[in-house]
Amino acid sequence: MSYPSILLASSSIRRRELLAQLGVSFELIPADIDETPQHNERPADYVQRLAPAKARAGLARSDGSKPVLGADTIVVVDGQILGKPADFKAFSHTMQQLSGRCHQVMTAIALVDQQRCLQQLVSTEVCFRPLSADDIARYWQTGEPLDKAGGYGIQGLAAKFVQRINGSYTAVVGLPLCETEQLLLQWQKHR
Repeated sequence: MSYPSILLASSSIRRRELLAQLGVSFELIPADIDETPQHNERPADYVQRLAPAKARAGLARSDGSKPVLGADTIVVVDGQILGKPADFKAFSHTMQQLSGRCHQVMTAIALVDQQRCLQQLVSTEVCFRPLSADDIARYWQTGEPLDKAGGYGIQGLAAKFVQRINGSYTAVVGLPLCETEQLLLQWQKHR
């Protein structure tokens, strides 16, 4: 069974590279939406709201002839979403929260068209070794943390901080390949 040709509602280079690994034919249709959490919104609910919202925003910009894949990834510690760091102070605080402990990375994916929405949530536990002030400062100076949820990229220089993961590595990078493939196959099967 082949995959449907889709649109990817993302400007993420990592998501493009991961989707290409599946051999899916896709075009980009970046979609900007308001990503402000709602009052008392739980992290899992937040990420599962954003993925289909991004896909629908992409669909609204398209001619509607192809399904649109949206995804969102968040880093969660103690029930709190850790966003992209605005400055070194925020980054340092985030890294101190992650240092020497485990946290959750949640990635939601959604495939939508005018009639359907299939979606899935993937949660992965990531455990960091203890980080020194020098570790944190040196990592910040690389520039890598600036556009990353939770202030780090597991596929980049922060890999050296990771003692272990329990779950999907590709979900932590930004697109869970196993679950994305299953969503595409399910979509194709029920056309």
